[in-house]
Parts: sequence; C-alpha cells; structure tokens
Amino acid sequence: MSTPELIHPAHSVAPLLAEFTRQISQDLAGEAPELPGFPQVALRVRRALAQDEIAIDDVVRIVSAEPSLAVRLLELANSAALNPRAQRVTTLRTAIARMGFSLARSATMAFAMSQMCRAAAWRGLATHFREVWDTSSRLAAISYVVAKHRARDDADQALLAGMLHAMGRLFVLLRLGAFPALLDDAAMRAELEHVWRARAGRTLLERWDLGAEVLNAACDFDQAHAPGAGEPSLSDVLLVSRYLVGVVDPAEIAEAAFITAPAFQRLALDASGAAAVLSASAAEIASLRTALAD
Repeated sequence: MSTPELIHPAHSVAPLLAEFTRQISQDLAGEAPELPGFPQVALRVRRALAQDEIAIDDVVRIVSAEPSLAVRLLELANSAALNPRAQRVTTLRTAIARMGFSLARSATMAFAMSQMCRAAAWRGLATHFREVWDTSSRLAAISYVVAKHRARDDADQALLAGMLHAMGRLFVLLRLGAFPALLDDAAMRAELEHVWRARAGRTLLERWDLGAEVLNAACDFDQAHAPGAGEPSLSDVLLVSRYLVGVVDPAEIAEAAFITAPAFQRLALDASGAAAVLSASAAEIASLRTALAD
C-alpha cells in the first residue's frame, strides 16, 4: 500500500510531517497496533455474543464484571430509542433481552471506546478526544434512526459502524500527540486525519471479525459517492447520516446540495423524508447520544 502524502506542506513543518509520516507508517505496518486504554471486557463480551449457543445468563455474568458497562446497557435499554413506551427495566438480564445480542454487542464496543480517554496515554488530548467522540456518537445515533426509518434490519450495525469510524481518527490523534506543532494546527490536523484515518481504522479493526459490510462502512463510507441505483448499502446509510449530522434546522435540507447525492437516492430519501427522520427521531437521537456518552 502506498504511503499517503500531503500536498505542499509548509516548509517549517515539513521535517515534522516527514517524521510523523515515518512513525505512523511504521506503526501501521507492525503487528497488531492498538489504541491504549481499550477495555478488554468489551472484546470478551463481543466474543461471547458472537457464539451461536450463548445463554443470556452467561452474557449477564460477563457484563456484570464491569459495573460501568452494566449501567451503560441499562441506560440504553431505557432510552427513548429502545423504550418508546417508557416501560423501564431495572435488571441487566431484562435490558439485554430488550435490546438483543447484536445491539448489546454494538453498545459494548461504543462503551469501550468512550473509556479509552482515561488511559495515561491520552493525557493532554482530552479536548480533541471529546470532539471526535461527540461527532462519532451523533453519527452513530443518526445512522441508527436512518436505518430504522428505512425499515432496514441492520440499525444496530449502523450504530456500531458509526462509532467505529472514530477508531482511525483516534489513532491519528494519539500519534499527533507527539507532534504539538501539527496537533495544534487545526487545518493540518484535519488533513492528516483525512489522509490516514481510513487506513488506520482498517488496520485496527480487521482483526475483530466485524464482517465486510460493517468494516467497509466504518472505514470507507465517505467513498460511497458512486452514482447509480441498486440496493442501498450500510455505507450509504452512514454517508447520508454524515450529511445529516451537520443539520441544525431540518427545514434547511430542502436547499442543501447534498440531498441529490446518490446515497440519498439509493435510500429513497428526498428532502422532506430526510427532514422527517430528524424531526420525528429527535428524542431517539438525543437519548442514544446520552446513553453512549461517557
């Protein structure tokens, strides 16, 4: 794989940029690069939930070993997105039964990502970490409701892919921590994230047995610009949601250039339909973001 390069870097940062490129290329070419602070309980839960014959009581036992995760799953099960009739559950077993194993698996990975910032390696990066996390949690929540609105059966996978999209950005951010001049230059930081996040995310996630569609959506959904009809993909869901993340007033969608993007067409979402998703799902989106929050 060729090394991505920036176009015309400023002369003063060129040596730093060259060293950053050398280091991150070396990191990604090595064996099993990781993000520090990722709780191993998340991977244990994910492996358990992937088993065909796993009993719910076994899942409860594994999750109960991490009280913070148990609380997060209870909050999600009682959110407006999963509990529209406001019938609260108070036991972890009932919460997992309500959301199902697939969504519980996705929520566990989201929880694990939110906990990473507690590791010493992230010291000094909290503000940047929070920006990435806030953007990703909103993307995940909107992806979930868009998938539900279009009657897809992979809303939980959309939520997962939306959160996992942050993995590549976080890897780049962590490596930028050693280069304050690059980190503190907002334009340079954004360009480096753009150049490296997809490769970094794919390298980190390929060993997690996510399935091709989730992996491709998490790493490359912003490439889903190909014209044409056909069945909409999970990447289409995430790309549409990425556009909708920046919408403040649903009424403005009618004038937005993005509404003509092929992903909207494949999902059969016009301006009024997209506005309806955001308006009708505002409480669900807010509740999901709260449940995913650190």
